[in-house]
Amino acid sequence: MSVAALYDVHGNLPALEAVLAEVPDDAVIVLGGDVAAGPFPHETLERLRALGDRVHWLRGNGDRELQPGEEGLAPPDVMAWLRERLSAEEIEFLHGLPPTIQLDRTLYVHATPRNDEDIFTERTPEERLAPLFAEVDADVVVCGHTHTQFERTIAGKRVVNAGSVGMSYEEEPGAYWLLDLEPRRTPYELDTGDYPFEWPSGTREEAVAFFTDRGL
Repeated sequence: MSVAALYDVHGNLPALEAVLAEVPDDAVIVLGGDVAAGPFPHETLERLRALGDRVHWLRGNGDRELQPGEEGLAPPDVMAWLRERLSAEEIEFLHGLPPTIQLDRTLYVHATPRNDEDIFTERTPEERLAPLFAEVDADVVVCGHTHTQFERTIAGKRVVNAGSVGMSYEEEPGAYWLLDLEPRRTPYELDTGDYPFEWPSGTREEAVAFFTDRGL
């Protein structure tokens, strides 16, 4: 079974369309969370739901925080803009997704097996991370959340960060994802439509340093 892991699409419909054009027709698609929080929230969700049963969904912090009353990382004005563009049913759908899924011996999480908010990078000391991965009954853990691809071993598990389809912090612009646990990059033209907020940017080194300093 071929598996494409698409994480952190962040409502970036052009990036998603570019990646879907490269996903093999017979591949299962795992959506690793943070699907809608970006310039085309409804359109992105609608496109993904139309793919039907080939998609396995899990919830990211950005999906959970769309539900009114949830604590969010995004500023209130951003959350209000997003909620105006999604129906109550769409917000409830995203909020109700599972926090993890497992296919064979691979566990898919948004941030860590513990929750959807923990931050770690390739530089985070293993002794801080080992307790979060030691009891995982899987050989491989796929994660996202920090929008940078990397691979490392934690508590004897292969841990692969899928990167971000829609809001990557890699040095070379593009949509980053995994196909059968191997890193992929797909070029696309950024279009944020009428999104009224500054689109995040930065180098990989800046992102890794930022997340390492503020992470576990």
